[in-house]
Amino acid sequence: MKIVVLDDYQRVARDLGPFDSLVDSLAGAEVEVLHEHIAGLDDLAAALRGAEVVVAMRERTPFRAETFDRLPDLRLLVTTGMVNAAIDLAAAAAHGVTVTGTGGSGSVKSSNTAELTWALILACRRHVVTEDRALREGRWQTTVGTDLAGSTLGVLGLGRLGTQVARIGQAFDMRVIAWSENLTPERAAAAGVTRVPKDELFATADVVTVHLKLSDRTTGLVGAAELAAMKPAAILVNTSRGPIVDHDALVAALTDGTIAGAGLDVYDTEPLPAGDPLRGAPNTVLLPHLGYVTEAGYRSMYSQVVEDIAAWLAGSPIRVLTA
Repeated sequence: MKIVVLDDYQRVARDLGPFDSLVDSLAGAEVEVLHEHIAGLDDLAAALRGAEVVVAMRERTPFRAETFDRLPDLRLLVTTGMVNAAIDLAAAAAHGVTVTGTGGSGSVKSSNTAELTWALILACRRHVVTEDRALREGRWQTTVGTDLAGSTLGVLGLGRLGTQVARIGQAFDMRVIAWSENLTPERAAAAGVTRVPKDELFATADVVTVHLKLSDRTTGLVGAAELAAMKPAAILVNTSRGPIVDHDALVAALTDGTIAGAGLDVYDTEPLPAGDPLRGAPNTVLLPHLGYVTEAGYRSMYSQVVEDIAAWLAGSPIRVLTA
């Protein structure tokens, strides 16, 4: 049996996941780990030829009907996380492919993305990257930072991650407001947050941070009108999904100085293409989708990946995703 693990950029999958247990327990099993992203369908089909099990890292690799057409041997597709918009679950079922996922990060309480969100907020507000570069070039104190205490944090999406981010904002003595389509004032109040209309959030927040799931309703939710409504001194942070923020509108807002800056961990296309204008946009801190990338998180995810494969081999698949 051939098992292929995709997108192990850091070359840690074999160290942090018990894949060798599959080889030891399954005669003839072969685990191949790929370290470079494979973008084209032809190249992907060639790399996965003969694979009965494929492990996908989040939403990096689309698995649509045409992908399954090219992978006749595929029987199990495991994705890290329990939601993956890049997988056509109906097409998978039609091709006889079982799709399973992994749960949270266990002992780390899934706080890794919330922590990275605050790394981006602080880096933008205190110009960490700019000052680091200036110091290395021989310059000293080139910017003036902005206090968080007394300012307003606007949270788009007060789910698990949004609530974690809001709690940290409160610890910084920030006023925290929130909006999502289904958020009630009572639920917001229970988290110590004030529910406001969407337009009020963009107009009054000093920091807007995105924690919504990507869907038809949220794609392009933060567009030119929303960015224009923000304070000129405000920043936008997105650690959720790239397409929630209109790419071209954000580039224009940063270039024109409509907003003071942005901290981004997610993009419409990942890895971010070399020629993407975001790479040259001013007042940005850009990270390569690191929100979930921690040692504890990887150990938990890869352990559950192996559990999924073992359960499927035993005829009782777990954490099955269905359309």
